[in-house]
Amino acid sequence: MRQFNQAYIDGRFVPVHGETVVHSVNPATEQVIATAILANRDDAKAAINAASRAQRSLGQTGKSERIEMLRQLQAAVLAHADDIRDVTIEEYGAPASRAQWVSQYASQCFARTADILQTYDFTRRLGDAVVQQVPVGVSALIAPWNSVAGTICNKLASALGAGCASVIKPSELSPLQTQVTARALHAAGLPDGCFNLLLGRGEDVGDELSTSVDVAKISFTGSTRTGKLIARAAVETMKRVSLGLTGKSATIVLDDADFSVVVPQALAVAFMNNGQACIAGTRLLVPRRRLEEVVRLVRAQLATLPVGDPRDAATVLGPLASREQYERIQRYIRRGLEQGATLIAGGEGRPEGLHRGYFVKPTVFAHVRNDMDIAREEIFGPVLSILTFETDAEAVSMANDSIYGLQAYVFSADAHRAQQIAQRLEAGGVLINRTTIDPCAPFGGFKQSGIGRENGVSGLEAFLETKALVTG
Repeated sequence: MRQFNQAYIDGRFVPVHGETVVHSVNPATEQVIATAILANRDDAKAAINAASRAQRSLGQTGKSERIEMLRQLQAAVLAHADDIRDVTIEEYGAPASRAQWVSQYASQCFARTADILQTYDFTRRLGDAVVQQVPVGVSALIAPWNSVAGTICNKLASALGAGCASVIKPSELSPLQTQVTARALHAAGLPDGCFNLLLGRGEDVGDELSTSVDVAKISFTGSTRTGKLIARAAVETMKRVSLGLTGKSATIVLDDADFSVVVPQALAVAFMNNGQACIAGTRLLVPRRRLEEVVRLVRAQLATLPVGDPRDAATVLGPLASREQYERIQRYIRRGLEQGATLIAGGEGRPEGLHRGYFVKPTVFAHVRNDMDIAREEIFGPVLSILTFETDAEAVSMANDSIYGLQAYVFSADAHRAQQIAQRLEAGGVLINRTTIDPCAPFGGFKQSGIGRENGVSGLEAFLETKALVTG
C-alpha cells in the first residue's frame, strides 16, 4: 500500500508535522489503496513563508520570464499526463475518457495563459494616469476533490502569469492525485517557493490560509457553505477572494429543438463526471406537451448507457468518489419520491450486476416541482429532475428561481430565440446549442454560485491589483 507523509514546500518534498491520517479508497472496489498523513497549521505557515520569500522576486519578473515558466510547466505536466490520468481513474473513479481529458486539460491551462501574456498589456494610459496591473501577492489556491489536477493547474497558471507565488491546498480526499500533480509541477524546475502544495483539513491548514496576514488572495472552488466560511475569515485581513461555488444548472429545451438529438445531450451534461460537476445540468426544463416524448427518449438513452469499471473505455458512468457521496445520492432519491416526484429511470441501490463499489443508478425524475429538494439543492451525482413549462417566459422564470446561478444550457432551432432566452437567464455562463465551455471565456457564477471569474484574461486579472500613477 502506498503511503504519503510529505508536502511540497520551498522547492522540496518535506515531511509534514501533522498526525492526522486519511485513507484513499478506490471507489470502484472499495479497497484502501493509500494512506496519507495530513499537514497541519505549522506546515501551512512554512508554506506561506516560502511563498512570501519567493514573491519578492517573482513579483518583479517580466512577461517573458513568466511565459517561460508557464511553458516549462506545460511541458512537465504533459510529460506526466498518463500518470495523472491513471490516478484520476484509480482514486476518483472518473471514466477513462474523462480522466484522459483532465490529463490534457491540466497542461493546456499553462499554454493558454502563456498565449494570453503575449499580448496582455500590464500598463495603460487613461487620461493623465498611467494605470498598472500589479501582482496581488501571495495567493492561496484551494481545489476540490472532483477536479484536482485540472483545478490546480488552472489556478496556478493564472496566479503565476500575474506574478503571484502560491500555496496550494487540494482536498484531503485526494492524496494520490495530489502527489502525482506535485511531482509533475516540480519537474518544471521553477524557482523555489513559487508554488507550494500541501494536503490538510480546512480547520487548520485552510484556516491558516484564510487568516494569515501574509496571504493577499484566496481562490477557492467548492461548496457555497465552505466558501462563506472562507469569505468570513478572509475579510478580517481584507484578502481578495474568488469563489467558484455550488451550481444547480438548468437546461432549457425549446419546442422547436430536435428532441432526438438534444435529449441525449441533456443527459450528458446532467451526468458529466459521474454527475459530480458544479456545471451539471441537473434541471431539465421541457415543454409540457412534449413531456411523454422526453420520458420515452430518456428511458431509451439510459437503457444503453454503460455504467461500470472506469478503466473500460466504453464506460460512461463510473462510481461516485466515496461512500459518503453514494449515501448522499440514496438520500436524495428517497426524498424525491417522498416529495411526490415520479421516478422514470434508476432509483435506489447499485446498477444490476455491480455488487461492490460506489456505483449508483443513473436516476431521472419527472413531474418535478421547483420547490422540491431535488430541484433546489445540488445533489452532486447522476440524478436529473425534469420540469415542464408552457411559455418561454415561464421557462426563464423557472430557471432563475434558484439561489444559484452558475451555468445554463439552451437548445433551440432558432438561434435568435435562444439568444433572447440566454440574455434573460441569471447565470454566469450560458451554452447555446452546445455542451462544452470555451476555456478562454470567463467562468464563474451569479448569486450564491460565487464571486469573481476564472479562465482566460478574467482569470489572470483576478490575481492583479490596479494601481494608478498620476504625475502633476
